[in-house]
Amino acid sequence: MADKYDFGLVGLGVMGRNFILNVADNGFTAFGNDLDKEKVNALIEEGGDAAKVNASTDAVVFVEALSTPRKIMLLVPAGKVVDAVIEGLLPHLEEGDIIIDGGNSFFTDTDRREAYLKEKGINFFGAGVSGGAKGARKGPSIMPGGSRDAYQHVKPIFEAVAAKYKGEPCVAYLGPKSAGNYVKMVHNGIEYGLMQLTSEIYDLLKKAGGLTNEELHATFASWNAGRLQSFLVEITAEIFEQKDDLGDGHLVDKILDKAKQKGTGKWTSQNAMDLGIPIPTIDIAVSMREISALKQERIKADELYDRPTPESVVKDSLASKAEQALYFAFIMAYAQGMHQLADASKEYGYELDLGEIAKIWRAGCIIRAALLADITEAFKADAGLQNLLLSPSFVEKVKETVGATRELVAYGANSGIPLPGLSNALTYFDAYTSSRLPLNLIQAQRDYFGSHTYERIDKEGIFHTEWEE
Repeated sequence: MADKYDFGLVGLGVMGRNFILNVADNGFTAFGNDLDKEKVNALIEEGGDAAKVNASTDAVVFVEALSTPRKIMLLVPAGKVVDAVIEGLLPHLEEGDIIIDGGNSFFTDTDRREAYLKEKGINFFGAGVSGGAKGARKGPSIMPGGSRDAYQHVKPIFEAVAAKYKGEPCVAYLGPKSAGNYVKMVHNGIEYGLMQLTSEIYDLLKKAGGLTNEELHATFASWNAGRLQSFLVEITAEIFEQKDDLGDGHLVDKILDKAKQKGTGKWTSQNAMDLGIPIPTIDIAVSMREISALKQERIKADELYDRPTPESVVKDSLASKAEQALYFAFIMAYAQGMHQLADASKEYGYELDLGEIAKIWRAGCIIRAALLADITEAFKADAGLQNLLLSPSFVEKVKETVGATRELVAYGANSGIPLPGLSNALTYFDAYTSSRLPLNLIQAQRDYFGSHTYERIDKEGIFHTEWEE
């Protein structure tokens, strides 16, 4: 093979095939590898020009087809498969070659793999890729972390294939080690939160306001034209238009109310607890998917308990308050995720630039939203910002919308409409903005039964009291 290919990709499923075709469309030659001959042939056929994009089932042929330092991206299932692919490639690689894990690997696995490959002279990246199959083909948001020097070899390709926001590529070197995979994990946690919040607002509008699917479509479409402009609000509006091709009516009404998950939201919650960072809106989104899986139990419980009848409301008024509440809760979800990133950066030595992260999320990814432009500016104005709620630019946004949020949370509670994401967002806000919380009592209880000691507000030091006579 006379000419070597610029970029290699292992894993030619839908995401992998779309990503490698994106590379080929943007001025770089690419070579794919997969054990499945049908996937290899599908790529060759769709690529059309073997000089631009080609593939093989043979790992040796694949590696030898690439220019050095080899830039090989893996888009395979996270876990043992990644390790197996790496071991299969290693005997054929040379010092200085680069392996990029583009899957949703757990960040500690990325740290382990990077250390292992570093000893062998191979550079390893964890690069989060968001945007789904369409994003992979047309331009995803890419979150790479690893060796800064090695990234320079990958940078031109990633910047060419990434989504663009006003001409700027939605990709940036984020930091050393597993910074990229960690940022993608939190991205997915925020995604869980936003999806849960959106579903609750839909439930409220449908049950309390009696909005039809046509009205829901029009409502979400109008919101997407305003400050709630986002990928998730946009596709939600489109979902309400979709007719059922297997029967009458709209498809959304025929879909089972059991949401699955792949684990990244759970990882975000677990790690936030390890760090001691509160992310209740994300936590409850994970829990609600778990509750949704208990379908048969929910049906039995529904028969055992009475549910309040929602009070009648004016549709337009409800929709207006719902828009405000969703905007408020979106801010809380982003604030919690960014807070976790800030703390993790210190804990793990990532040196994250939160403004840069918000910047590369503005297009291409699932959580892209107009709000991210404001978040980018907030961290640009204050790189050390501890929480979005402390940003002057967000204070008014929150003040304007918290009132409607309180009304809807109260309405949901009185009407038996579960709004856990919305109520957790509100509780988070109320707790975070309270200078005095009742945790003094908890400290007294801990000292009472376990001699765990406590601090005082009027004296320095650590204290213990013998509470019992």
